[in-house]
Amino acid sequence: MERTKLKINTGAAIFDIINAIVFTSSWFVILFSAIGETAAGGDGSTTSGVGMFFYIMAGIGLILHIIGLVQSKKAGISIVGHILGIIGCACFVITAVLAFPAIVLVIIASVFCFMQKPAR
Repeated sequence: MERTKLKINTGAAIFDIINAIVFTSSWFVILFSAIGETAAGGDGSTTSGVGMFFYIMAGIGLILHIIGLVQSKKAGISIVGHILGIIGCACFVITAVLAFPAIVLVIIASVFCFMQKPAR
């Protein structure tokens, strides 16, 4: 039996690696943006704009994993990576305070998405 490999799984796994790096940098970028804006007497628009970038990245990851979940389920491929990716991206979308659990979850999700084992 020929093993099915889906491009969405590979794409989601690569995007998870990118998101892990982005989520890690989010703490520093948002913190320094807020400090710099406060020192300059800003109104908060810069910090919220910077934060929005990170939320958009998490939202894209969430959408990729939902699509991958549906396609993997139809192809008979394990959905563990997509479930973990959905939870990880959702943690970050809920609040950036949950960035550390999100980082851990998307790294593990990336490994499972790359493996593409048949479902049991």
